[in-house]
Amino acid sequence: PMLSGASRSHSVAAGIGILLMALTAGTIFAGEGFSRLALGWVGIPSIIIVILYLLGARQMFLSQQKQQSAEPEDDPHTAEHSGMSYRAVYTRFALVALAIIGAGIWLSFVGDELADTYSWDVSFVGSLFLAISTSLPELAVTIAAVRIGAIDMAIGDILGASMLNMVAVTWSDIFYTEAPILTAVSRVHITTAILASVMSLIVILGLRFRQQRKTFVFISWYGPLLIGLYIFGAYYLFASAIG
Repeated sequence: PMLSGASRSHSVAAGIGILLMALTAGTIFAGEGFSRLALGWVGIPSIIIVILYLLGARQMFLSQQKQQSAEPEDDPHTAEHSGMSYRAVYTRFALVALAIIGAGIWLSFVGDELADTYSWDVSFVGSLFLAISTSLPELAVTIAAVRIGAIDMAIGDILGASMLNMVAVTWSDIFYTEAPILTAVSRVHITTAILASVMSLIVILGLRFRQQRKTFVFISWYGPLLIGLYIFGAYYLFASAIG
């Protein structure tokens, strides 16, 4: 089981992600009741989100430092890429990052046209189509990391991206000047946040309770649960959009 081979310190990232999603869902549920809790047009919950993220990132860094000092080990992948200079690494990383940013900006306009063309709810398009598309780079990185045996890198990419995605709420709130953004969005996002929190909790359980063998030959017990929850969430969003 992949989670059995990953560091338990990833539970910190998963827990912070759950906390951020719970705060977001609670603010959406309160709606206009939180509209007065703002600095200018930026909601106080949005500011709390970025503060919690920074505190969580610091805690993850300290936890990782402690683990490395307690269990020092050589990185088996360093020698393979030792011939590449730091400048070349940073340049390639920056170019790929810029390509992803440019594609992401274009994708948002395409998603808006998709919603208009098929008369779909924009919440459905954003939660399903845009979410899948923007997660493909993460999926590619995760699969590549698993293939080279870097399990912790793969899990860290997944959970770290979940944390950072929540911080995007803060940046969106800054650019949306009409009101605190979480008081102006559809309540259907509460279901998305709850399902994502439950899925993160399942990952924490997988990290804590380590199994020696996979439950169903080629997949662990948490695999079907995560897939089932995602399919349920996608169907719920689709049904809400049709309604």
